[in-house]
Amino acid sequence: MIYKAYQALCSSKIHTLKSNIYFSLFILSFFTLTLCSCSENEAYDPYEDWEARNTEWFKHVADTARTAINAARAQYGDSWEEHCDWRMYKSLRKSPTFQSGLVYDSICVRIINQGTGTTLAKSTETVRVAFRGWLIPTTDESGHVFEKVFAQTFYGPFDPQTAAYADATPGSYTEGFGTALQYMPEGAEWIVCIPYQQFYGETAQGDDIPAYSAARFRIIRMKM
Repeated sequence: MIYKAYQALCSSKIHTLKSNIYFSLFILSFFTLTLCSCSENEAYDPYEDWEARNTEWFKHVADTARTAINAARAQYGDSWEEHCDWRMYKSLRKSPTFQSGLVYDSICVRIINQGTGTTLAKSTETVRVAFRGWLIPTTDESGHVFEKVFAQTFYGPFDPQTAAYADATPGSYTEGFGTALQYMPEGAEWIVCIPYQQFYGETAQGDDIPAYSAARFRIIRMKM
């Protein structure tokens, strides 16, 4: 009798232990599936902290440009432009007396080819340009760095014989792009870096250009 009671007690404890184990496994499986589901549903955002990142990117470009310009001026004096391919141009849409001293009042230019033209375009004069525009570098879900191309008039290496182009006035483009065109002679090819304040500012442009986007352009001013 005592033995049977002991067997029943043991059987009850084993059953309870099994129930606890099964319940624990169920809870563990539930939380694992929940975490996986949350992880899968939480979309990766390559544009997180976009305003701050774009601000820092342009500051870095501006620091690079200023360092190169100051070094050339120190070594070559008034002829520094012959020995330096960097330029900083203040926005031409601001008053000539506008003096805020803020870094985003200017665009940064790196000259690839200065061109042979001597006449600069006015804001209302039609110019012919080929270009490609990128957002600043970011990463995809796998951690790979990429630069999104949001606009271009040619694919692959630039070939003036096959490249498409755009005919428009500098005043019809964004502030930074228009400023660059008014400094570019015909035949010039520049890398132009524009702060978000002189691009589209706080306004997104569909799915291609998020708000607070700075931009890097390769611009070629072609002959009309």
